[in-house]
Amino acid sequence: MTGGTFSARPDSEEIMFPFRVFPLLPVSYNRGMVIYCAGIGGMGLSAYAAYRRAQGHTVLGSDRTASSMTEDLQKQGIDVFFEQDGSHVPAKADLFISSEALPDGSPERERARALRLPQQTYFQALGELSREHRVLAVCGTHGKSSTVAMAARVLLAADLDPSVIVGTKVRELDGRNWRKGESDLFLLEACEYRRSFHFLSPSVLLITNVDGDHFDYFHSQEDYEQAFVDFLKKLPPDGIVVTHGSDPQCASVAERSGREIFDVDTLPLPTLQTPGEHMRRNAQLVLGLGDVLGIDRTQVLASLAGYAGCWRRMEVRGVMGGDICVIDDYGHHPSEIRATLSALREAYPGRRLVVVFQPHTHDRTLKLYDSFVTAFSAADTVIIPGIYDARGHLETKKVDVPAFVVDIAKGSHTQVLAASSLQEAEELLRTRVLRPHDVLVTMGAGTITELAGRMVGA
Repeated sequence: MTGGTFSARPDSEEIMFPFRVFPLLPVSYNRGMVIYCAGIGGMGLSAYAAYRRAQGHTVLGSDRTASSMTEDLQKQGIDVFFEQDGSHVPAKADLFISSEALPDGSPERERARALRLPQQTYFQALGELSREHRVLAVCGTHGKSSTVAMAARVLLAADLDPSVIVGTKVRELDGRNWRKGESDLFLLEACEYRRSFHFLSPSVLLITNVDGDHFDYFHSQEDYEQAFVDFLKKLPPDGIVVTHGSDPQCASVAERSGREIFDVDTLPLPTLQTPGEHMRRNAQLVLGLGDVLGIDRTQVLASLAGYAGCWRRMEVRGVMGGDICVIDDYGHHPSEIRATLSALREAYPGRRLVVVFQPHTHDRTLKLYDSFVTAFSAADTVIIPGIYDARGHLETKKVDVPAFVVDIAKGSHTQVLAASSLQEAEELLRTRVLRPHDVLVTMGAGTITELAGRMVGA
């Protein structure tokens, strides 16, 4: 297949997104705006803020605490405040953008409402930002960020000068999560949570997998898959779906949407600098995207051969004690755990894998419980330092952590230890668990990454 001219999707006001949707009010994006971003330190909203700043708009915002993301935004000339009491929302702001982490009734949202400011969620704003571009969207339960990072590398090497917004920090983007290009291509990570990706206007869709997640929002696997079906239906008539035809869920979603697919399983598995069959399958999608865009396949394979991973995706953070390799990973779903540990077995044969896994939300842990307890069979020792309670104000049921530890030991046939905190997990590692030549893996979507930094002295 070769590239072509893609038509834009007609605008639609009737978007099925039943959680905190703001009216799509008319906003002039052609003049210098004042944009306030509440939750600006988040991975998505920080990229949006930086991109708008690069366009010449005045951007400012707030977050709960300082981070590497907020520090980088400040270096770019963006004012960031660490009080979210509403006092920093400008009366003359043109647009108020909020992250999904900002709860209903928060002081800043109430302040924006009192000032009658146009409000948008992050994905509403991203949809508006990218609407006039040829959007290349990567969606799926797992692997979105890595696939976008690989695709960015390929498009840049081909001099296609894309704009990019991605959910991780990428070497090829100078260690950032965004890029403002000058072409009409906009490469995006499309998140399914709360059907957020329905605000996007895709021209090409890459689907990694449709395993199922976020069952605090989705009622069932069928409901989850239907969100993807509806997203595929947003493609224009000449839009293209790039996916794995051998994946039953991907094939089903495409069939139910009435869309034909570009089946990348007919393509070779590219060689990468990062391990894992799951990564090579993600790279197949990028190889297919190259065909869609008319990039020489040899050039795409050469670009992918140099791909060495991205932030918090099997990221080697350093070495401790002379020869203990410390790796940090974002995996927080059973399928991600299995894939990552399998990849690390491939990369570090004959070495012990010690995993500190911080489950992300009680709801996900409970609803995927049976899959979690069998996900650690490739690990030699696992430490569980409690649950990262990201949505505590919404969750009513709690995980019985001692029972969870016992069930993992039985289900995965490995040693499992409980810790009451990351600090206790660190003490266990240093005094009882780690041996010379081990591989230590910190894993999860919460604060677990801080432990990796402490273990290598960062």
